[in-house]
Amino acid sequence: MSKLAILYEHPAWFVPLFEALDRRGIAYRALRPDGDFDPADGSVPAPVVFNRIAMSSFLRSHEHPIFHAMALLDHWRRAGARIINGPGVLAIDASKARQLSLIASLGLAIPATRVVHRAADVEAAAATIGFPLVVKANIGGSGAGIVRFDDMAALRHAVAAGELPTSVDGVLLVQDYVPARGGAITRVETLDRAFLYAIDVAGDGAFDLCPADACVVGSPIRMTAVQPGPELVDAAERIARAANLDVGGVEVMIDDRDGVPRFYDINALSNFAARPLELLGWDPHERLVDYLAARIEEAR
Repeated sequence: MSKLAILYEHPAWFVPLFEALDRRGIAYRALRPDGDFDPADGSVPAPVVFNRIAMSSFLRSHEHPIFHAMALLDHWRRAGARIINGPGVLAIDASKARQLSLIASLGLAIPATRVVHRAADVEAAAATIGFPLVVKANIGGSGAGIVRFDDMAALRHAVAAGELPTSVDGVLLVQDYVPARGGAITRVETLDRAFLYAIDVAGDGAFDLCPADACVVGSPIRMTAVQPGPELVDAAERIARAANLDVGGVEVMIDDRDGVPRFYDINALSNFAARPLELLGWDPHERLVDYLAARIEEAR
């Protein structure tokens, strides 16, 4: 029996991880979240299960596995498996509203936001924030489901025409449009709730700032390795601890209006930056495999 199972959906993003495991001679089962599971079956696929389900999976199939995976991972956890980025983390990953609530509870700044579940409530929510603003899907991924509105007339038209973004859970965020200083956001990657590396990501105003290989091809995204100040590193690590995030990134941008760092996203699917050796000078997959090997040893 393999000691490690990896539950994943994207067909290409995890090839570097599989190759790193192969180089280290660590056996694993690569599992897709398809088929069925028996809630009365107390067996687990491996003592350690690594969750790699992407929130953007709904872009690749309307029969996405997000909610199925939450139940499956919780079932395996109850059966005794050690789940890396377990069902609780997946629940936070699958809700930008929950992410913002968690971040704000730590005393960190977020973009002004209102959360609604009806299109009819968007206008009133927008009136409390002002313009420009964005309406975004509670479950997004790869920049999906984000639309900027510069005035109430345009927003009213979108509501009336049924042209608002939609979220697979029916929840929308009405959020202040924050002008990011220098046109870039910073993504702080963490491993085992500690700083791993950080990159600045600029996209010429695009909302899709996913740093993975598959997202970068043909896109205007530019990435630069950076060392954030200690206050940003400390904040990212606090967020990771509060979210019980084993592996994942935290995104922050400096509000160009007042210089305040505003944290706005927790991403449990760190598939790491494209071309890490060129960008960072080292491959974070090696550190990830070290972490997985330690969890396997603990589970023996």
